Formats: sequence, structure tokens, C-alpha cells
Amino acid sequence: MIDKTIAIDKAIGRVNDGSTVMVGGFGVPGTPFALIDALIDTGVSNLTLIKNEANEDHMGLSKLIEAGRARKLITSHLGLNTTVIGMMNRGEVEVEFYPQGILAEKIRAGGAGLIGILTDIGIDTIIADNKQTVSIGGRRAVIEPALRADVALIHAAAADTFGNLVFEKSARNFNPAMATAADIVIVETERLAEPGELEPDAIHTPGGFVDHVVLIDELSDEYGVLAHHVR
Repeated sequence: MIDKTIAIDKAIGRVNDGSTVMVGGFGVPGTPFALIDALIDTGVSNLTLIKNEANEDHMGLSKLIEAGRARKLITSHLGLNTTVIGMMNRGEVEVEFYPQGILAEKIRAGGAGLIGILTDIGIDTIIADNKQTVSIGGRRAVIEPALRADVALIHAAAADTFGNLVFEKSARNFNPAMATAADIVIVETERLAEPGELEPDAIHTPGGFVDHVVLIDELSDEYGVLAHHVR
């Protein structure tokens, strides 16, 4: 049986300057904090980041953006992060917004091998500005290209050494889709099991989608925010 566990520095070393990186999450749950910190330490830059939000100021993805490592962020909202909003307004990082459902579907389409999706959401709003449209059965639709990435950084509540993954609650919104839509998938997990230990019906992402698994400890810091430490 293949063992995909790896040291965090070796795993995150596969992210290069200019890479497109999907980052899982939905707020704090599912955000790969240890992998983000390790990515900051590598010094890579000019990244295109894909995440449904930028976490709150000075934590998670926000730390990476604040460090000047991101060229572009593809996201749904920044309402909880005044720091990144300021950087966007000053032109320090490019931000491309999509409604959250469309963002999720673009990622799902990328993982399914589709070129894009058709949607009538926002057809007569700024969402459709400068985008190609088609008419099908008398209904107009916007063509939204699928999204894929060079690397996906994922947080799982549990994983086995082969890379089968279990997600917790709202972490299931983006992590499973992102694990299918990147060329390299790197996972941090709080619990590592041997193959066969995880209940088959509880597995959300099969190990065939995963390249590397990093085991972490999870503690609470003085701010009450989850802090992750590599074992």
C-alpha cells in the first residue's frame, strides 16, 4: 500500500513562484493554516490564490496576501478582512469576485474535466460584464470557464496514509471539490489512520485524488484561533 505521508517542507516545496493555488476552507473550518504558514516560509511569490474568502485580518490566507506573495485572489467576498480590502483598493493585489455558488461550480467543473459552465445567474448585472453569452431554448446564459490549479492546499479532520480524507462540517464546502481540481493535492490532517481504519462510508475524498499528507497537532492560541503545529 502506498504511503503518502511526507514532511511539510518537502510537500510545500512543490509550490513554485507564479503557481495557481487553491486553498480550502469556509472560514476557519477547513483552512489549512499549517500549510499556509509553511508556504509563507518558502518565500514563493506572484501566486494566484483561489479561496472563497481571505480569512480574517492577519490570519490564514490573509497572512500570505499581507506578505505580498499574491498577485491575484479569486474569491467570493472580503467582508471580514479590512486589510485585504485596503490592499485591493490600493492596487496591491488584484481581486476577481464570483458569487459563492458560481465559484464552487467553476471549481467542481474543473475537477470534472469540463471546459466551463453555463449560468443565468447575474445575467443582467455587472457579473456578466465582458463575458461571452449564449442563448439556449430562448434563455440567455453566461459562459463561465472552469477553474483548475497547479496545487491545492487542503485541511482534513482525518486522513489515512493512502490519502483517503474525512472533512468536518463546513469544511466539506470547498475542500472536496478543490481536491479534484488541482494537479498536486497537499493535505494537512489532525488525525492519521492506517488504510482500512476509516469507515468507508465516512470518506469524503478518495485517496486517488491526493498526492501528499502532512500530520499536524491542533492547539488553541491566546486569541482562540486554531493554531497548527507540525508533528
